[in-house]
Amino acid sequence: MKVAVAKYPIGEPRDFEAFAARQEALLREAKAGGARLAVLPEYLALELAAMFAAATRSDLHASLAALQPLRGAWMALYTRLAREMGMWINAGSFLLDGGHGRYRNRSDVFAPDGGHLWQDKLRLTGFEKDTGVIESGDALKVFEVDGVRAGIAICYDSEFPLPVRAQCEAGARLLLVPSCTDTEAGATRVRVGCLARALENRCFVAHAVTTGAAAWSPALDSNTGEAALLAPMDVGLPDDGILAQTRGDEVWAIAELDVSALDASRAHAQVANDRDWPAQYFPSVLRARLERAQGHAPEQRDTRA
Repeated sequence: MKVAVAKYPIGEPRDFEAFAARQEALLREAKAGGARLAVLPEYLALELAAMFAAATRSDLHASLAALQPLRGAWMALYTRLAREMGMWINAGSFLLDGGHGRYRNRSDVFAPDGGHLWQDKLRLTGFEKDTGVIESGDALKVFEVDGVRAGIAICYDSEFPLPVRAQCEAGARLLLVPSCTDTEAGATRVRVGCLARALENRCFVAHAVTTGAAAWSPALDSNTGEAALLAPMDVGLPDDGILAQTRGDEVWAIAELDVSALDASRAHAQVANDRDWPAQYFPSVLRARLERAQGHAPEQRDTRA
């Protein structure tokens, strides 16, 4: 299965129709590259806040409230594009009001047959906590994409091994990571997390990012990173774990993911982190103990004459 991940330049659409036209154009590029699945970045829907008056788009709380009436059009857009293009689309994320003015960072997946799946972000960053209105999800999911089981870890979620391990133990061989980072350090943290999850679980990781500046937005102010398709560092796979990544002005990185070959690689693996995972849990190492150096009494010399 060919997968495309976006290095998405944040724009400033004048209206929803302009946003929709750009989405269609970009996704057609991924389709032309042979992609069966396209992954867009976290916070993608916040680009729509550019449509609002300055007082609204510069205020995160106001812009989140103003986005909610567009949810129906958002769903209809990606449902249509997935059907027309015959491809799966992970549409980044939309901060969705779950009631009482509390928002969940929801990542939607649209299927070619009109189906819809989603995963809410589980771990909140300091920025998200500080908003006072974003809450974490409460369910962890996996789903089938053309017979390949997949899961989603939204940005910061990719830095936590145990939920991703649970997804892989439920059969996931592909992890989708829509992300949005505003510093090189943040981009590196997510990339390192993605590589670690690929190594631990013998899975592919599809990592999409935002890029560019949006001075009008308190959430999308600056963006950095490279989109990449990642694999374990093992025999028959890239030494650095990178199957494909964007460079410069490239919007898409595209690679063929052979899940059967990935699974078969266990037979001649140099390392077997995925199989050896349970070995971490033997009783004597479940808790670390403080060890103090044992001093030796100075040697006593016989001073008798």
